[in-house]
Amino acid sequence: MGYTSTAKWFHWITAALIAVALPTGFVISHIRDQDKMAFYAIHESAGLLIFAVALARLAWRLRHPPPPHPEIPPLMRKAADGVHHALYAALIIQPLLGFFATNAFGFPMQGETAFLGFIDLPRFMEANTPLAEWLLSFHRWLGWTIGLLLAAHIGGAIYHQAIRRDGTLLRMV
Repeated sequence: MGYTSTAKWFHWITAALIAVALPTGFVISHIRDQDKMAFYAIHESAGLLIFAVALARLAWRLRHPPPPHPEIPPLMRKAADGVHHALYAALIIQPLLGFFATNAFGFPMQGETAFLGFIDLPRFMEANTPLAEWLLSFHRWLGWTIGLLLAAHIGGAIYHQAIRRDGTLLRMV
């Protein structure tokens, strides 16, 4: 038995947004100054969309439990659950850290970096460079952690499909 079509949509929309947010976030510091604002706009908009989709996805999941898992060893089940829970938490916390850091640097999502390119979000704090730098450090650390969690998630899906052949991957496609 597979996931509902709504759960599948949430999953693949999240994957597509991550495919935009992670690479742009990793390369922003290497982009020429005159092109940087476009990358920030894309990265930040994708991040806030991930936040919204993750919350909607979590609400959906709480009301619509996932289908039962195939029989797997208890340690493997705990690892899979740990990766899933960590991804949910990271996909909610990460955009908030980035949004708060941007505001603390004194650059709310307005003008060139408006949400989706045209929606100015209000500034909610004064510039605070020490706070901004701390938030950005944690945001970067969590970005790398999300990359590792995604590698574990994708690796697990491939393992279940190619080695165990237990239908785990097919539940989400």
